[in-house]
Amino acid sequence: MQQPRHILVRGPNWTGDLIMASPGFRALRAGFPEARIVLHVQAGLAPLVDGSPWFDEIVPVGSHRQGPLAHWREGRALRVRGPFDLGICLPDSFAAALVMRFAGVKRVIGYRRGWRRWLLHDAIAMPSDSGRRAMLARENHVLGLVEAAGAEAKGTELELHATEAERTAGADALAAGGIEPSDSYAVVAPGASYGPSKCWPAAMFARVADRLIREGVKVAVIGSPGERELTAEVVAAMEETGADLGGALSLGGLKAVMQNARVLVCNDAGARHVAVAFGVPCVVMMGPTALEKTNMNLDRVSVLTADVACRPCYKRDCPIDHRCMTRIPAERVAAEAVRALAEGSGYAGEQKMIAGGAA
Repeated sequence: MQQPRHILVRGPNWTGDLIMASPGFRALRAGFPEARIVLHVQAGLAPLVDGSPWFDEIVPVGSHRQGPLAHWREGRALRVRGPFDLGICLPDSFAAALVMRFAGVKRVIGYRRGWRRWLLHDAIAMPSDSGRRAMLARENHVLGLVEAAGAEAKGTELELHATEAERTAGADALAAGGIEPSDSYAVVAPGASYGPSKCWPAAMFARVADRLIREGVKVAVIGSPGERELTAEVVAAMEETGADLGGALSLGGLKAVMQNARVLVCNDAGARHVAVAFGVPCVVMMGPTALEKTNMNLDRVSVLTADVACRPCYKRDCPIDHRCMTRIPAERVAAEAVRALAEGSGYAGEQKMIAGGAA
């Protein structure tokens, strides 16, 4: 089969999913070193791949969930950037595959999910052990399609790169919060774009942050622009002084800040995967979701869950009392974060279920 010269990759729609796709991006570039590879991705996620060697061009998605006419227009706009002889459709949605067909991609590869199979030239079956919810680790989800395109896997480790501009922006944000380049610091990320059901209580984050400061490090509390009230709530609840960086960091700046952090304490959200990509120890509180889709690259990650019958529910808002998160005690999280801080690069993460979900 002739080697593809122009490749279009439709990227995932979530921060963590895009980072977990990095092993697939690495394999694709290694497999087709001479090809022009274009990433089609949400504009807000593009900084995550800045500085990487994988793509020749990044094109922002403009018609996400906007209807067939918008998809047709987007496909036509992509067509003029082609022609593309290979397309790899990472989202399992009908719309993502439809845009690729409107773009005139000669060979579209994706997973066989529902009616969209008729839009794919190569409809790849999901592994038989992935179950009804398609519980396949995201790294393998992407690598399965990349390998179907003819590129061999080059490891499953996550990978990110920070540019010089991003490092400068990260340093400036830290300095504004009173953290200098020579300071040792931990990062606390209390938000989750998925929804409030993923969020451990702000007061508990504050208790963990206080414990870390008493262990001799400074603490940066980070969040997106929409999470400013949440980061402010955490800092206000602290007894010690933390740096409130809510809304102060772009995704590029986040990469740079995370790159030099001693430890991250967070919910099951995108910041977790940024930390993993830079080898930073990470303590994660996981509630309504399951680990099966993110069960790789856990060498320095501890995942704490409460043993409650209603999880995983995958609801964005808890309809009852949020017991899957509130029953993870702050003392247990703080102890794990202190261990990660002490052990550094030698930290060995593990999965820990709080028996009975008892505080």
